[in-house]
Amino acid sequence: MTPSNENELTQAVLQRLEGAGDPRFAEIMRSLVTHLHAFIREVDLKPDEWMQGIEFLTAVGKACTGQRQEFILLSDTLGASMMVVMLDQLRATAHAKGSQRMTEATEATVQGPYYWEGAPELPLGANLSEGVKGEPTFYSGRVTDTHGQPLAGALLDIWSGDGEGVYDMQVEGSGMAARARIRTDDQGRYWFWSIRPSFYPVPVDGPVGRMLDGMGRHPNRPGHIHMMVSAPGHARVTTHLFVANSPYIESDAVFGVRPSLIVDFEQHAAGQAPDGTAQAAPWWSAHYDFRLEPQH
Repeated sequence: MTPSNENELTQAVLQRLEGAGDPRFAEIMRSLVTHLHAFIREVDLKPDEWMQGIEFLTAVGKACTGQRQEFILLSDTLGASMMVVMLDQLRATAHAKGSQRMTEATEATVQGPYYWEGAPELPLGANLSEGVKGEPTFYSGRVTDTHGQPLAGALLDIWSGDGEGVYDMQVEGSGMAARARIRTDDQGRYWFWSIRPSFYPVPVDGPVGRMLDGMGRHPNRPGHIHMMVSAPGHARVTTHLFVANSPYIESDAVFGVRPSLIVDFEQHAAGQAPDGTAQAAPWWSAHYDFRLEPQH
């Protein structure tokens, strides 16, 4: 039957899903069509506005390269990425109820557009900041399960921008910098050197930047370092450590700040660091313990 009004049109599109072979795919598409049609009706979308939206998404796709993911940036700045992260962790928490765990698992946050798979695996105590602008910072802590048992050999995949907030991927022709994978010792301990992260703007030279400007929003993220922490038999967590009192800590452009991930960075005078190295200039330290949920 040919649809004669907007409601019949929505139903006609939904009926076409009856042949879908994957029930979950059908469920997602059914909801997408329903909400998309409702959105168009709610705002009384005009043809030229619809075309502007298509042109915007086309521009987002064209802005993507091997080192730039504009769609992730779009998802992040609209809060969609963080919504998915929060719902996923809520599911994991609900599943873990009754396990008599002693503490909550470390909270996750957005991965962001600058993850680069295949960072070199370096030994404990490695310096990730060689050749990178920024103030030297000693990071340390432990990786345990939610019962406090140390996880030996847990893997930390670490990345950050430099002290001015610039990531290696943003520099044409650059190799990996301020990135590494390290493993905990037999007591679940980790330590390494990097830089003290600075706040920075997300890329604003593309369509997402124009969108933020049109929304009257700033593009800035507070200072943070990324960690993807994993261990056999445990759920991997992708998270950040945020610098306490960093500018924009209350208004992160991608809504990724969680209070449990805000860390005090302590400044030290030149001298001997906890790993026995002699530091000729002032340096910082940050301590954080990660807790991983057992996998079910």
